[in-house]
Amino acid sequence: MFKTARSRFQTWITAGAGTIAALFVAGLMGAFGALPAHAPPQLPPDAAIDAGRWRVQSVRAYVSRAKVYGVPLKPGQKALVLEADMTNRTAQSDKAYFNVFAPDGLALPDGLPMIALTRDQTLTPELHPGMTERMAYVWPLAGDAIVPANLSFGITAEIFKPRDNLYGTPGWFNPTRLGTVTLPIADLPTDSLGTGS
Repeated sequence: MFKTARSRFQTWITAGAGTIAALFVAGLMGAFGALPAHAPPQLPPDAAIDAGRWRVQSVRAYVSRAKVYGVPLKPGQKALVLEADMTNRTAQSDKAYFNVFAPDGLALPDGLPMIALTRDQTLTPELHPGMTERMAYVWPLAGDAIVPANLSFGITAEIFKPRDNLYGTPGWFNPTRLGTVTLPIADLPTDSLGTGS
C-alpha cells in the first residue's frame, strides 16, 4: 500500500516538474519571439558592397520629370532614379537584378523598376561576368508624390548553394535584406543633361 502511494506521489512529482519545465521553456520562447527584430545595418553609400551574385555601389539618386534613359513616363508622372555600378560576380551572364535595390517608404505604382544601361539606354540587359556596368533603376511615381531629401534604399542579397534542398541543383537562394544605403535625392530640371532624355 505504501509502495503504491509512494509510486503515485513520484509520478505526480515527475509529471508536475515536466509540466512546469515545459511551461517555462514555452514562456521563454514566447518572450524571445516577441523581441523586435534587428533593423538591417546602414551601409556606406560610397563603398562597393557584395550582395550575393552582385557587387553594387550606389552613385547618385534623383527625381526626373522627363523620359530618362529611354524609360517613358505617363502624363503626370515623375521618376525616382538610382544610378549604381553593378558587377556580376557569377560565371554566367545574368539579369536577375530587379530586386537588388528598393526605395523605402514610397508608394510605388509599379512594384519593379525599369532598369537601363546608362551608356546606351539598353533596357534590362544581361550583365556579363566580371564586367562593371552603370545601371539606372527607374521607378515611376505619381507627379505629386513626396520624395524626401534623403532616401534609404534597401539592398537585397542572395546566397549561393551548390545543391538546393528541393531539386539538388546549384543556384542563388534565400533573398535577405542585407542593409540600406541612404542617399541625397537631387531634383533635376526637365532639360538636365545626363538623363538620357
